[in-house]
Amino acid sequence: MVKADLLAAGLAADRTRVDTRLAALFEGRSPCAPRLEAAMRHGALVGGKRLRPVLVYAAGRSLGAPDAALDAPAMAIELIHAYSLVHDDLPAMDDDDLRRGQPTVHRAFDEATAILAGDALQALAFEVLAGAGHPRMAAQIRTLAAAAGRDGMVAGQALDLAAVGGHPDLAALATMHGHKTGALIRAAVRLGGLVAVDERDPRLWALEAYAGAIGLAFQVHDDVLDVTGDTVTLGKASGADAARDKPTYPALLGLEGARAKARELVEESVAALTPLGDAAAPLAELARYMIERDH
Repeated sequence: MVKADLLAAGLAADRTRVDTRLAALFEGRSPCAPRLEAAMRHGALVGGKRLRPVLVYAAGRSLGAPDAALDAPAMAIELIHAYSLVHDDLPAMDDDDLRRGQPTVHRAFDEATAILAGDALQALAFEVLAGAGHPRMAAQIRTLAAAAGRDGMVAGQALDLAAVGGHPDLAALATMHGHKTGALIRAAVRLGGLVAVDERDPRLWALEAYAGAIGLAFQVHDDVLDVTGDTVTLGKASGADAARDKPTYPALLGLEGARAKARELVEESVAALTPLGDAAAPLAELARYMIERDH
């Protein structure tokens, strides 16, 4: 119970930290396109678990990075995630009406504004990361761009759309989610690590192995929640995957099989942290949180 309380307190503190800094990006401005700015705020600031920024902070701290140096990559990864959700919800994609318990951006505004808001949030992510002027900024920008682009999250979204109504096997499903969901989770952990060490540090490889496993565990549990959760708790429509005939882990493995797969991946992720010793304990707790959350 003590561990759970400490984890909850740490999550809340990190969410507050990144929320405050994200909000500051929109304060004191006189935007030339106020409706666009309002849509961006709606997409970036309304709710959210802030899991990816939390991972940036946890990974960086495990290698000795100060919080102040982790703020820019934490904001950047969340802005990319926010843009991806705005576009993912569009009528041409998943056509969702609800996100984080609120109307999706294209419902709160309009479809064209939502597209532009997503574009602007993506650009803002790189502006924030470049503006921090970190010594390993180039490596951080490469990491974020690769995770977000044609061989990362966007590729995963393309594979997801192509899989609707199909019957991929477990390997194909893992490949799709490794790109669509896992790419940004891996990038979050790597970005945090790069604040502290260079790309050749073997501890960074351990973090990347950890991130690969938790990224897939996160998606497996998301598939489970789509079956077992309710709309109010999830903040989005439950049962949406089945309604759209999307391939999922429960569909392939059964509900209990999917839960067992998630637990197996979490244990794999924790084992990968061994080279980091006690400093990685918060990361291990976060891995377990991945498959215990209710939304």
